[in-house]
Amino acid sequence: AGEAAAEERSVLLANRAACHLKDGACRLCVADCSGALDLVPFGIKPLLRRAAAYEALERYQLAYVDYKTVLQVDCAVQAAHDGVNRMTKALLEKDGVNWRQRLPPIPTVPISAQTRWSVPSAGAPGANTPPATAPQGGPGESTAAGTERARTLKEEGNELVKKGNHKKAVEKYSESLKLNKECATYTNRALCYLTLKQYREAVQDCTEALRLDPKNIKALYRRAQALKELKDYESSIADIKSLLKTEPKNTAALRLLQELNRA
Repeated sequence: AGEAAAEERSVLLANRAACHLKDGACRLCVADCSGALDLVPFGIKPLLRRAAAYEALERYQLAYVDYKTVLQVDCAVQAAHDGVNRMTKALLEKDGVNWRQRLPPIPTVPISAQTRWSVPSAGAPGANTPPATAPQGGPGESTAAGTERARTLKEEGNELVKKGNHKKAVEKYSESLKLNKECATYTNRALCYLTLKQYREAVQDCTEALRLDPKNIKALYRRAQALKELKDYESSIADIKSLLKTEPKNTAALRLLQELNRA
């Protein structure tokens, strides 16, 4: 296969890596996945397989980075969401609340790489083989364009929040979420709903954010705030206690817990 195209060699390496992973040869799996990614960067299958191998080797930081990289390529990959949640828990137990500071850098995935892996084919058997030429306006391209548009809308919403225009910011965040269901966009819109005293909507947005990231600090705190205003003190306290398991010294959460205990 020495003369084969880079894409073909990348697929062969990724497939062999899958065999190594099933055989428990995790180091060989890592080597083959790294080789596949050198040939065709940001491939979903080699990233997921390498992450699984790192996880088995208890190299949780590297596994976390690979899972997070996959979510930049395609935020709908459930295996990557599950992996991030497992690694977050493992790293928290291993390194404590400052575990994020010890992470290696997470690479930024360029839009061109997101274009290569179209969402409909992400779970298909041939998903590791990028098309030789991406058709203009094809599903991959529209997905990448949609993700970029969603990011722009979110940033516009952030600017409106800074100016105190929360109602208009909600509109921008809502448009963004139609294109890309991102945890941060949900928590940002929840903040606006809190300011606008739309507490039920704030709870709903935080719940959606927590489906994507079950330990998200902002989502837990803002849902607790909204539940407090709705006088659901028991649920609010439960959220704060969940938050404090991750960040036991979070002063805002501790203060809110005191208020709830007095309520």
